[in-house]
Amino acid sequence: MKEIKIIAWLLLGVFATSCTSDFLEPAPESGITSGSYYSNETELLAAVINMYDGLQGVNSTNVNVNRSTMDEFYLTEMRSDNTESKSQEGESAQFEFYTITPQNSVVSDYYASFYNVIYRANVVLQNLGVVKDPNVAAKFEAEAKFVRAHAYFNLVRLFGDIPFVDRVISPLETEIQYTRVATSSIYELIESDLATAISGLDNTYRTRASKAAAQAILAKVYLTQRKNYIEAQTLLESVMGSGYSLQTNFHNIFYTEANKEVIFAIGYTPNLSSDSQDFSAEWLNAVGRTSGVNYVTVNAKVALDTYGGNRTVDSYRIDPLQITKFQVTKYLPDGQTGGANGKTFVGDPQSSGNDWIVLRYADVLLMHVEAIMAGATSTTSGTALNSFQLVRNRAGLTTPVTSISKADLLLERRVELAFENQRFFDLVRFGEAQAVLGAHATATGGTFTDNDLLLPIPQNEINSSKGLMQQNPGY
Repeated sequence: MKEIKIIAWLLLGVFATSCTSDFLEPAPESGITSGSYYSNETELLAAVINMYDGLQGVNSTNVNVNRSTMDEFYLTEMRSDNTESKSQEGESAQFEFYTITPQNSVVSDYYASFYNVIYRANVVLQNLGVVKDPNVAAKFEAEAKFVRAHAYFNLVRLFGDIPFVDRVISPLETEIQYTRVATSSIYELIESDLATAISGLDNTYRTRASKAAAQAILAKVYLTQRKNYIEAQTLLESVMGSGYSLQTNFHNIFYTEANKEVIFAIGYTPNLSSDSQDFSAEWLNAVGRTSGVNYVTVNAKVALDTYGGNRTVDSYRIDPLQITKFQVTKYLPDGQTGGANGKTFVGDPQSSGNDWIVLRYADVLLMHVEAIMAGATSTTSGTALNSFQLVRNRAGLTTPVTSISKADLLLERRVELAFENQRFFDLVRFGEAQAVLGAHATATGGTFTDNDLLLPIPQNEINSSKGLMQQNPGY
């Protein structure tokens, strides 16, 4: 059962709450400002849960509705060499050909969605004083700072310098809302927030913040900045000693939810308009809002066929309606093994309940190798080899590995974490984005430059800033 079942939506100061099998269910309220509504622990708990609702996003066919995580694949997988659109038309094609405009509605919605998540976290932090029990207050603070750090980490990697909003601000505080600050300042906040989360959380949950999730994200922050490799290794080894482990069957990672491999996931529940997701449908042929997006590139298919082992059958399938195209299958609703194409599904794919996995144990093991490698081109460390081999053994690739190069690690991450919104960030972090994506763009008729490492700041933000915000280079 999901830990969180969201049944309502919050937009800024208008409050509606959510229900769950684990938490109290306050009655929905509306038209009450954050400053006046929260008066006790029960009410603030609703605000805590509401942060995860913000990450979950709105399952809607409309645009600019805060779809949040549901549209993240456009900004990550489809900007890598992993996926493409079926039609190669419209806004979707902008991502695969690196022709994204500042008016792109997906980019605009994602930016607004994650600043809305930051707002929700800041609301919790602003109201901690209503909680009488200091232990509960500390836990709420840790959860809010984890969520805020997660949101900022995604935004800073995608957009570069961004506004620094560490408290609830009024609409009149435009200088804060529209002033872009250096990425170093954003990373300082992320690191501080995650340190608080680590000290204040345990590992009770999978779809709420946990100590292990905060440790793993902080390790990835250090790796992204190419610093603190020893500290990153220590954090990852702490997670490795916290009771998580690889699923024996790769398929079960995605279809036995909240399993022992999942460290942090965005929870969804099927057949509830307020609590389901439709990205599973978006990746099918003419089932979702589009005619098929996040289709597997030939390049990614070849990588999986050659190096994926038993992961391949659970990663993609031939499109049953267009046999020259290939669909992502990790998130087919109610996925089943078997059949020539690996999977099938039942139910309404536009109202799916597949959780979105943000962090899992295999990612931790491969980051462990990366931390030990510490920016070098290869390693023969026995500790690194062991972590690497665990992932490969589960894939049925049991030949002992005696040395790991940076290229080996990047490839292993690609086939293990295919279509999990990791590939673009991995290429940037490993310093390979220009070479790999430049070659990919040339092969597919696009052009990739250094400017394409960042997304454009949404044009509506530029316009609303009245000259305060400057656009990223190349846009």
